[in-house]
Amino acid sequence: MAKNNPHLNPETFRDALATVKEDGKRNWVYPKKVKGFFYRYRTYLSWVLLAILFVGPFIQVDGRPWLLFNIFERKFILFGAVFWPQDTHLLIFLLLIFFVFIILFTVVFGRIWCGWACPQTLFMELVFRKIEYLIEGDANQQRKLNEAPWTAGKISKKGIKLSVFALISLAIGHLVMAYLIGIDQVLEIVSRPPAENLAGFIGLIAFSGIFMFVFTWFREQACIVVCPYGRLQGVLLDNNSINVMYDYVRGEPRGPIRKNEKAEVHKGDCVDCTLCVQVCPTGIDIRNGIQMECVNCTACMDACDEVMVKVDRPKGLIRYASESSIKEGVQKLITNRVKAYSVVLILLIAAFITLIATRDVFEATITRFPGMTYQLRDDQTVSNLYQITLINKTFEAQEVNLASLLAGYRVEKVGDQNWVLEPQSKMEGRFFLVKDQASVDLPQEEVPLSLTHDGKEVEQIKTSFMAPVYK
Repeated sequence: MAKNNPHLNPETFRDALATVKEDGKRNWVYPKKVKGFFYRYRTYLSWVLLAILFVGPFIQVDGRPWLLFNIFERKFILFGAVFWPQDTHLLIFLLLIFFVFIILFTVVFGRIWCGWACPQTLFMELVFRKIEYLIEGDANQQRKLNEAPWTAGKISKKGIKLSVFALISLAIGHLVMAYLIGIDQVLEIVSRPPAENLAGFIGLIAFSGIFMFVFTWFREQACIVVCPYGRLQGVLLDNNSINVMYDYVRGEPRGPIRKNEKAEVHKGDCVDCTLCVQVCPTGIDIRNGIQMECVNCTACMDACDEVMVKVDRPKGLIRYASESSIKEGVQKLITNRVKAYSVVLILLIAAFITLIATRDVFEATITRFPGMTYQLRDDQTVSNLYQITLINKTFEAQEVNLASLLAGYRVEKVGDQNWVLEPQSKMEGRFFLVKDQASVDLPQEEVPLSLTHDGKEVEQIKTSFMAPVYK
């Protein structure tokens, strides 16, 4: 989009990152403290979103977590509904819906997610950065402190800041683990000595250390270098996408206001104060146009509006707008591209609803017991041992039975004879298929089995039976 701006030279900023010096070293960003309309409401929204984020693991539905992403046991709970490995196709559809929605949202509204709702931005700009301002001061004071020799004052400030950062990082690490393994498991880990659950303890420390590293040192590099969403921005946005934009038509040619300047000298509204650059958390100049590093945090909008009020010029020199609206004065949201993505999204949602409505309430998987083929018994019968995994996807306890549909076979359960599945749970059991040895006609035969509940068949499963033939 910046190529349409006649006042910019792409060679001055497209070939380098603002956070990297010419010699390749890190160019540390010290964003100036910002205030204003958008920053105030971003703060309010961050309180709400962070509250939801921290409360999430504690919310339970009928004794189950409201949200759980247990990648270790391949068990996912979304809004109280459990998804098992057998529901992988449903999770794929959910991911596709989420991905297409993100594309559609970005095509229309740009990277508003990054600036207003992304956890990285919420924690970095509205938690850790605020603490840093409180302890070390504004941008210039932070810069001076970092360049100053190590004194008792510097050591105390850095020590206090890092201690607070470490405590918050520990809280975030525990929060992430709660979403992965459940709040009950996390409480059990922290209430016992580390040696009793070393894997869980190492996981908590590892997650906390990662967040400490990101928010203390890596910072904006997570958005610029790591985040794939920022990289995708270049192919998702077009001239009709709404972003934080500098109105170069109104602002150029830029220049400071000087006393006794001749009236015939034409200047745009931009007074070249560079405050928009000073408050940017990724160190870019928004006046260069749309850039990969921009997270749409609105800090430059608040800073510019404050200056415009002081120089008695209209607000909105930097605002939410599209390239088309700035260049041509026309904003078009519903484009053919938006319509196409919308159709795809609607089709995916319809398919997902259909799959949910037709999903089986029970799942059963039968496998032969490892390392065993058949067993000859003293009563002149032959048996095969199997393992069965049963999944109850309903919200009520269910008792199920298993029977052979092929004459001459009977099912013998091993251990508990009553297979009762708790709501939204998984159970594993063992059973024998038994047949009279004299009636064996084939060394391997396919046997259909019927899984029943309350006398009704809920699923049919086929397995193979192996036995020696003596005829």
